[in-house]
Amino acid sequence: MADTLTPPRPATGSAGVRARRAARSSVAILVFLAVWELVPRIGLVDSIFLPPASRVAATWFALAADGQLWENLAASLARALTGFTIALLIAVPLGLVIGWYRTADKLLTPLLEVFRNTAALALLPVFVLLLGLGETSKISLIVFACVWPVLLNTISAVRTVDPLLIKSARSLGFGSAAVFSKVVLPASVPPVFTGIRLAAAASILVLVAAEMIGAKAGLGYLINAAQYNFEVPQMYAGIVTISLLGIAFNHALTAVERRLSRWRS
Repeated sequence: MADTLTPPRPATGSAGVRARRAARSSVAILVFLAVWELVPRIGLVDSIFLPPASRVAATWFALAADGQLWENLAASLARALTGFTIALLIAVPLGLVIGWYRTADKLLTPLLEVFRNTAALALLPVFVLLLGLGETSKISLIVFACVWPVLLNTISAVRTVDPLLIKSARSLGFGSAAVFSKVVLPASVPPVFTGIRLAAAASILVLVAAEMIGAKAGLGYLINAAQYNFEVPQMYAGIVTISLLGIAFNHALTAVERRLSRWRS
């Protein structure tokens, strides 16, 4: 009796899987763009106040072609990255210290509770009065807004490390420094990066508000100037650019987190 051979199933590559996932995830965006295009065209909303998506896209490409978009994007990106980086340099080490050392926790927590509940945008007039309308006040406001998500998530990450992991490491003869570097730090990476991604989003939101006051360049300035001049498509083009910048920030940070969390797999 002849053997029956089962034809091999075609292998599905990881590229194909990623393509299908990307297609599924883009359905909602395509539907949103279609609704945005149709609603002003059929008269449900006045197209003066909500231009069709195609007109906003044409304006976006026109701004990109004459360099105006890139000039404002570069100004915003420089401010956001500067404030975001300074916040990380402050919040991550401070959060590790407060989470690991109880004495630091008791000393600093009351002060942190006072400032963590203060909205960054509520302090914008204070920063302007103290530091002026220049770059210092804008970057300082971004630093203030970004510090708290990173700091609080870092403290929580250190405190919620599985106690069994710490006890196991100490039973193997690890000292405090080795336990902290070999156990606590790797286990804290995912929660810390959650705070970092929240801080990245906060940096862009606060930046736009800060750039609407006294700025001569930036996406917030572009949106504000377009509103005053009633150039509505330019205003929406600036808003879309901010959204794209936020998505790019999040994807970059997610890639870094995966790289630092390879041990989990």
